[in-house]
Amino acid sequence: MFSEKTILRIPGPTPVPPEVTRAMTHPMIGHRSGDFSALLAEVEANLREVFHTSGDIAVIAGTGTAGLEASVFSMVRQGDAVLAISTGNFGDRFTEIARRTNATLYTLNYEWGQPAKEQDVVQMLKEHPEIEVVLMSHCETSTGVLNDVQAIAKITRAHGAYLIVDAVSSFIGSPLLMDEWLVDVVVTGSQKALALPPGLALVALSKRALERVKNGPPARSFYFDLARYHKDLGADTTPWTPPVSLIYGLRASLAMIKQEGLEQAQARHRLLRDMTRAGVRALGLKLMVEDEKYASHTVTTVLVSDADAVRKVMKNDLHIAVAGGQKQLSGKIIRIGHMGYVDASDILQCLAALEIALVQTGHEIKLGAGVSAAAEVYLHAENPRY
Repeated sequence: MFSEKTILRIPGPTPVPPEVTRAMTHPMIGHRSGDFSALLAEVEANLREVFHTSGDIAVIAGTGTAGLEASVFSMVRQGDAVLAISTGNFGDRFTEIARRTNATLYTLNYEWGQPAKEQDVVQMLKEHPEIEVVLMSHCETSTGVLNDVQAIAKITRAHGAYLIVDAVSSFIGSPLLMDEWLVDVVVTGSQKALALPPGLALVALSKRALERVKNGPPARSFYFDLARYHKDLGADTTPWTPPVSLIYGLRASLAMIKQEGLEQAQARHRLLRDMTRAGVRALGLKLMVEDEKYASHTVTTVLVSDADAVRKVMKNDLHIAVAGGQKQLSGKIIRIGHMGYVDASDILQCLAALEIALVQTGHEIKLGAGVSAAAEVYLHAENPRY
């Protein structure tokens, strides 16, 4: 009877709200029509508000990785020196994209679960003054680390380098004031806190980055040439056929965020993070990121010795899907997603399922301890009615 029932508590894709689902059923329109140009112009204006930028946002048919590749292939020129900062699997992916450009590549790699350190960036830029582009993740989805983009952006701008930020799993859930923080490029995807299906990459360019893209040599990719996206945005269109239905969904998603208020949405994500962490600690489990300052607002990573067995019980018996570890963390962690169309009741439900799965896999815990601790956080929150 429940063969198709799955409650997603993974860090993407995330549940899609009914309002967004309905919006995506809008009758198809021509992507070179005035109707589509009006739709794109409205979406672009609303995107500028949530990105906190006066620059352009390229709307690309593709995943977040497509956005990362577009940003690197458009910003990195032949012979450039690039610094790639990695705090986990997705930082490694960003590094590999940069490696494909044949740039001179320098790396700062951190133990998984540890954040990037500003002093290391300062030292690397001092030792290699030729570095022109710096790459980093805001939230490292594989570990639940939230890096201090604001601090590192200040360092990179003082050096004169361009900063490209992977904000795929932090966008909307965590503050990221692009222009104020002096970030040059921000990349995100549709399937995280925007609560859309996968399929859209969004690449925001500061005016400074846009000048580099426009005045530099052609991008090394035909499809992912951000200069072409900028040119076509001037006519409220896209260079290639866009996923029209997803853009209708994006319009609905942005309207929901505007109705809630962006700061309120970020406060909701922080509360869900705090509820999850309190519940995990009450069960005697260890968090991979202990320091609250660096704990993601959108995904919490829990060390569990038999993680896959616990996940299997949660999925097969209780229809709740949580994510496992990647690469060296495979089978060692559980990743709980709390981003997008998620509220406090979803966290209480997930923790209850986690407790049952832990008992059924032989862990000695007190049933109800995690749920109770999370409920206490909710009840004592300044404004819990999210």
